[in-house]
Parts: sequence; C-alpha cells; structure tokens
Amino acid sequence: MKNIKIALWSLRIGIAFTFLYAAVDSFINPDMWIGFLPPMMQAIVPGEILLPIFSVYEIVLGLWLLSGWKSFYPALLSGATMIGIIVSSPSQFIITFRDVAILGAAVALAALSKEE
Repeated sequence: MKNIKIALWSLRIGIAFTFLYAAVDSFINPDMWIGFLPPMMQAIVPGEILLPIFSVYEIVLGLWLLSGWKSFYPALLSGATMIGIIVSSPSQFIITFRDVAILGAAVALAALSKEE
C-alpha cells in the first residue's frame, strides 16, 4: 500500500510539473511557446489569446493533480490533453515524442487512482 501511495504521488508530481512549467514559462516567454500552438487552432483563435487561455488551463490541471482530489479525473484530462497535443502537432514529433511518456504516466495514474 505504501508503494502505491509513493507511485501515485510520483506520477502526480511529474505530470503536474510538466503542465505547470509549460504554463508559467509561456507567461514569461510567450514568443518561445506560441509557435507550438497548432495552426488550425490559431486560425480560430489568435495565438496571443489562445496561449494564455491554454496556460491557465494547464495551471488549473496541474494544481488539481497536486491536490490529489478525485485523481482519476485530472489523470484522464491529462491523458486527453497529451493525445490532443500529439495528434495536433505531428510535424513537431521531434519534441512531442516526450508527450507519449507523459500520456503513459497519465494512463498509469488514472488506472491506479481508480483502484484507490
């Protein structure tokens, strides 16, 4: 049981850090992040508006993961977010390949949290 709690916390912290880091840095260095937004999304909403909206979403998701409250749901949302990033950015796979590992961690967190 203790090992499962350690695994859950490790997964929560690792996934949350990813979202929180990206969000905070996108507010500090928006020019470095705006290019990662999918062109199809920027055609609907300008990147200068979309980036802060997505960053706030990432902060909320990261804090929800850290809170441990109903962990199954933020884990699922994290996985869905990673799928969206991977699918919408096939030309940037040199960077997004790491998102596959985050997706795997989110699925593991969801599976372990469902048992909790």
